[in-house]
Amino acid sequence: MKSITRALLVACLVLPAIACSKKEEAPQVEAAPVAVPTTEDKTAWNAYLNDVAGRHMEGVNNSPYVYLVPPASADQAPAADAAAAQEGADAPAAATGDTGPTMTMDGNYERLLDKAKTDVSRGITRGNLLIFAGLDSARTANLTIASFSTVPAGSMKGVRVLFIGAAADNERVKAAVEPAGVEYVFVDNAA
Repeated sequence: MKSITRALLVACLVLPAIACSKKEEAPQVEAAPVAVPTTEDKTAWNAYLNDVAGRHMEGVNNSPYVYLVPPASADQAPAADAAAAQEGADAPAAATGDTGPTMTMDGNYERLLDKAKTDVSRGITRGNLLIFAGLDSARTANLTIASFSTVPAGSMKGVRVLFIGAAADNERVKAAVEPAGVEYVFVDNAA
């Protein structure tokens, strides 16, 4: 009986040591990036934006500000979005009786533009991430540019701005946001 007890005791002491020495490290596998949605499906966009945000959160202390720009309705003129991008420069036109782009834009875009302009103009503090994305890259670029139209130079140091769109819109968005002192990141939605 003593020999069985001793054998069990030795087994209890030796087996964990053997198991620890044979510990195999599981390889760290990075998850494949989520594909860019090609439709207006909000669930697909949420999954994509969560994935992209997770890949760009280094040094970010807070939840990101996400601006998912809705695509233009079929009856909407593309010129209205371009006018929104120039809204800061069009102040004299409004004084001459022009009602501006808000009369021709759909409500969702107008509300998002107002929210983005308000958020950016009140000041975003260091350690934050702003994500601008949407199915229509030009429209997303116009909203991003309009949002930064009144931001003082150098006022947003330490803030990361992520623009998800087409390469054709990259340079004009970069030129509009970098004077604010932000760290600009471009993600090509064609990839």
